[in-house]
Amino acid sequence: MSDVGPRLSRLFDSRSGRCLDVAVDHGFFGELSFLSGIEDLGAAVRTLAAARPDAIQLSPGQARLLQDIPDRTRPALVLRTDIANVYGAPLPDRLFSRLIPEPGLAAVRLDAACAVVNLFDLPGRPEVREACVANVLAARADCERYGMPLMVEPLVMKDTAAGGYASDGTTGKVVPLVRQAVELGADVVKADPTDDVADYHLVVQAAGRVPVLVRGGGRVDDDELLRRTAAVLEQGAAGIVYGRNIIQHRDPAGLTRALMAMLHEGATAESARALVGSA
Repeated sequence: MSDVGPRLSRLFDSRSGRCLDVAVDHGFFGELSFLSGIEDLGAAVRTLAAARPDAIQLSPGQARLLQDIPDRTRPALVLRTDIANVYGAPLPDRLFSRLIPEPGLAAVRLDAACAVVNLFDLPGRPEVREACVANVLAARADCERYGMPLMVEPLVMKDTAAGGYASDGTTGKVVPLVRQAVELGADVVKADPTDDVADYHLVVQAAGRVPVLVRGGGRVDDDELLRRTAAVLEQGAAGIVYGRNIIQHRDPAGLTRALMAMLHEGATAESARALVGSA
């Protein structure tokens, strides 16, 4: 593999070795509900950048909102490089997952620290998983060409009563998909929390030398989010990738600062809670 270390060093804090990546790439997936809190994406990115997370995750068409900020200390860019239509309810008749052309080159041109691509496991939809495997392999080859780190996002899904999908945190399903992501060449893994957070060391173990960042998923209250963050860090996670839990929060900057304190300064969930503004 080419040396991706210099770019990864922009993603992970030099003191703690951990990363907070704030995901605001939701508009790429074409779901109206995902736009809550980021209707004015430019304003949202400016607010987040001022709170200094380690990274902000954006799509190719919106990455300049971060990269054009005239500040040498702005957060690193994580570039979303694939698009899928699996998040709606009810689901469309035909599901797909497509990779942008030359994802490694696109990430280099935008001066990203990392590119990210999905690896879905959907019930009864093996063709989507096959497409994702092809996407990861293509992205790995292109990222290798340009020395761009690749983050793979293994997502196990389950059916919902509304006719869509939700994340499935069954340990016995999350672990093998994470391992497949590593086997396909991931430099970083972005994975769901397990239903039993005490099992998360098994996910970290399956990833081996590859750092694991934990997804935030759907909205939960502050106390639950901070407790879960503390728990996955204790289990060996290298950081977190939270989207809606930050961008739909009443105080996204305060919550970002609270999470950064937990990751990099060893703050407890209780002490971090004090950094978040009240309603």
